Amino acid sequence: MTIEALQLPDYAKDLRLNLSSLAAETALTDQQRWGTFLATALASRNAEVTAQLAEEAARHLSPDAQTAAKTAAALMAMTNVYYRFLHLASDAEYRSLPAKLRMNALAKPGVDKVDFELWSLAVSAVNGCGMCIDAHEQTLRQHGVSRETIQAVIRIAAVVHAVAATLDGETALAQGQAEAA
Repeated sequence: MTIEALQLPDYAKDLRLNLSSLAAETALTDQQRWGTFLATALASRNAEVTAQLAEEAARHLSPDAQTAAKTAAALMAMTNVYYRFLHLASDAEYRSLPAKLRMNALAKPGVDKVDFELWSLAVSAVNGCGMCIDAHEQTLRQHGVSRETIQAVIRIAAVVHAVAATLDGETALAQGQAEAA
């Protein structure tokens, strides 16, 4: 992984160390690991994090797996907002209405269903959708996925999100200092 290219500040040394250790996480297959990095980088919305992790993920993933990880990020960007609304809205009647949102890729993601579900879970964690987290975690457990495997993708999601937030914060600080000068 091109961790050095991310240029994390010294105060974020733990994030750099966590990225390194997660890049070698043994609870996941290479495809699961690098698909999680790619999907959560996209969910982070930070251009630098996305570019660096996408470049590294491309070394480990087939084109189909790259597309599936991107699809998971795209679909969860939509469904996480919708289902978070359903969860938070006081009017329970919304939950009885059909979603009317296309999600065909969920049925045929182009990779193993478990891998796609892991990526969807990780992105749902980044986006903070409790209903989606519960649904994906339950599906994974029904497929026999261990809690340690699930925890591993959530750890990746947490660290990638923290790296993106840190770099976004550093950019904002630099812009503020430039404007003040």
